[in-house]
Amino acid sequence: MERRFGGAAIVAALAILSLMLAMPQRATAQQTVPSEPVKADQAASEQAKIDPAKIDLGKAIFAERCSHCHGPNMVNPGTITPDLRRFPDDHDRFVNTVKNGKNNRMPPWGDVLNDDDIAELWAYISSRRTQ
Repeated sequence: MERRFGGAAIVAALAILSLMLAMPQRATAQQTVPSEPVKADQAASEQAKIDPAKIDLGKAIFAERCSHCHGPNMVNPGTITPDLRRFPDDHDRFVNTVKNGKNNRMPPWGDVLNDDDIAELWAYISSRRTQ
């Protein structure tokens, strides 16, 4: 038995097919979408911007431990300390500098500050970045 479809049925079938083809495909476990890897320091900086509690804790640590050299506003004109508001968005460099010191001028703080303290300092400094 032969069936004939009307023009409207064909148009409807084509419309449904085009909608199905236009819909985004769901990713399966076997599919991977290539993308650029997110740097650890970039992720840390992003986290710092959205976590006000860490920023507040970092501000308190900065005031107690860092402001005597770096100044209360992260800049101490006339000294050898850098303007921390312009510190590069480089989490790894920051952690290394805080833990190990720098150029025999900044003392190492790795034995005084734990990783959480340093992460909170990073959150505060990142939140004040002017670059």
